[in-house]
Amino acid sequence: MGALMRFEEALVTWVAGGPEAERAATAARELAGGVRAAVLVEGDSDRAAIETLAARHGRDLGAEGVAVVPLGGATNIGHFLDVCGPPGLGLPLAGLCDLGEERHFRRHLERVGLAEPGLTPDGLEDLGFQVCDADLEDELIRALGADGVRDVIDGQGETRPFRTFQGQPAQRDRPLAHQLRRFMGTHSGRKEQYARALVAHLDPAVGVPRPLERLLARV
Repeated sequence: MGALMRFEEALVTWVAGGPEAERAATAARELAGGVRAAVLVEGDSDRAAIETLAARHGRDLGAEGVAVVPLGGATNIGHFLDVCGPPGLGLPLAGLCDLGEERHFRRHLERVGLAEPGLTPDGLEDLGFQVCDADLEDELIRALGADGVRDVIDGQGETRPFRTFQGQPAQRDRPLAHQLRRFMGTHSGRKEQYARALVAHLDPAVGVPRPLERLLARV
């Protein structure tokens, strides 16, 4: 296991608290010297998208010392800012969240002193924290278009499961974009699977979702 992965694991254990927290905090402090920046994201699918996009640009974020850390939900941002931000390790930070969770990020960035009260959406972006509208899946579906997403589903060998999903009573009358977005969340691990696959399918000439593009440029 590499040093960056050990750092990320120590960080998560530290935040979780409990009997191992003190040991994990010590380990995280020792390993933090090799960390150039920490990117705080809501979940594993966000990390998969960022790492896949970086690889398409010829970058290995791990080798660069950029830790992409899933929070396990946006409401945990405060705990991670306490250990990664000015109250803790004082690392350079960036992040990614859904539109509906923006308020959690703003409030805690203000609380730990990384932003003045009244942080605006533009100010949040300037700090390196990007917001998806409405979430990562929505951004990727709009970037690729429905036909492009269905091509990816075909490539993943899931055309039949998707058609079965479309036939469910709750989905039959929904717009296609809604069906696609909901399908990606139906099984554990599917959001991460499609984050990688959809980003790999993006056409740079057409455009990369702005939050992902700006985040990668930041780090």
